[in-house]
Amino acid sequence: MPIAPELKEILACPKCKGELEFHEEKQEIVCKTCSLVYRIEDDIPVMLVDEAKPLRT
Repeated sequence: MPIAPELKEILACPKCKGELEFHEEKQEIVCKTCSLVYRIEDDIPVMLVDEAKPLRT
């Protein structure tokens, strides 16, 4: 099940409060400002800075 559009509208990066890119096919959410990738686990965004991975370009 994809992330609800209403949730996408209110989610922000917990570190910088910036906009996010949703890559549901990869089960990840990306903040390009912070260069962090947050995972989506069982259709639930894990928005913890300590558990985010660095964005690889």
